[in-house]
Amino acid sequence: MPDRLPLYFILITVVLDAMGIGLIMPVMPDLIREVQGVDLSDAAVWGGILAAVFAVMQFVFSPILGSLSDRFGRRPVLLISMGALALDYVIMALAGTIGWLLVGRVLGGITSATHATANAYMADITKPDERSARFGLLSAAFGVGFVLGPMLGGLLAGLDTRAPFWVAAGLAAANFALGLVVLPESLPRWKRRAFQWARANPLGGLMQIGQLPGLGWMLLMLFFYTVSGYVYPAIWAYFTQAAFGWSTTVVGLSLTAYGVCMVAVQAGLVRPAMARLGEVRVILWALVLEVVMLGAFSVVGTGWMVWVLIPFAALGSIATPAIAGYMSRRASDDQQGELQGVMASVNALSIVVAPLAMTQVFFWFTREGAAVHFPGAPFVLALILMVVALGLFRVGLRSEEEV
Repeated sequence: MPDRLPLYFILITVVLDAMGIGLIMPVMPDLIREVQGVDLSDAAVWGGILAAVFAVMQFVFSPILGSLSDRFGRRPVLLISMGALALDYVIMALAGTIGWLLVGRVLGGITSATHATANAYMADITKPDERSARFGLLSAAFGVGFVLGPMLGGLLAGLDTRAPFWVAAGLAAANFALGLVVLPESLPRWKRRAFQWARANPLGGLMQIGQLPGLGWMLLMLFFYTVSGYVYPAIWAYFTQAAFGWSTTVVGLSLTAYGVCMVAVQAGLVRPAMARLGEVRVILWALVLEVVMLGAFSVVGTGWMVWVLIPFAALGSIATPAIAGYMSRRASDDQQGELQGVMASVNALSIVVAPLAMTQVFFWFTREGAAVHFPGAPFVLALILMVVALGLFRVGLRSEEEV
């Protein structure tokens, strides 16, 4: 049991991290409208701005924190991130203006190393050929949090728009306290490397990691994949309200349903799929499925059809641990933190672009006086980007085969 305690703690950390995200997602449209006094279409634009500010900070600071974890260890970076996350939620719970919401997102983005550092920690304690399966456990843990978070957030939002933020702050603070007591360091001193600003800044880190065989084109593919996939958190709450008139509670339940399906996929299918098909085929088939699902969501006509599509959309999430495992095996032990930081930075750059693009498309197709009322328009944009990601992956594979 003591040997497995670090694994359990990291999984709990990811569960609570996802719960915090899921708790606030259903209530964000109502909170923004409360603070700004705007309609749903304008609230979506502000939601995109808040998400983009968070992502800009994440883009700049994720490789710095990843490199710091390679120098000083995973434990201090994880603990600092958890403590700052609790403070972020407190600021948002007390925010009376959009400016304070922005302050909260800036702080959260600067120290949002929890997931990236958790991945690096998992890589430290796992054999290279078992990392895809272990990353699948992390994705499953995220799914568990995503089951509990939106469900609880939707219920709490019925009491008060600030209640989900207070609960999220409490969860993050409790996890910080638990980490102080039970979290051991996973990176021994002899595996650490000196901190270098040239490698810690986003561009330097991208260049350094991008030079490793097979990773340059994967980082580009990851960018388009993440931009496309972010259509769901960026506009789901707005899309379902505009298209079907769903309440905050129903939005939360739909996100819970997705989380349940995602847990089933990540916990039950990743290991056998990797063993039977291998990482490359899993990624290819998952990307094709993602393209089909994005097309389906763009034209879905009734709310009950959304519930039918959700399990198939969750099945596409099997690509995430496969991509993480594929890339992790191409970096050395003392570069795992740097790699995860760079991957987090690419994700963050994607999330700078995605919410701004997706919410703007949603605004123009749902605003009063729109020439065509089409709430599903952002899914069409996401479909195009996913096709680009699929094309990049296939081109990259061919280029590797020719070397």
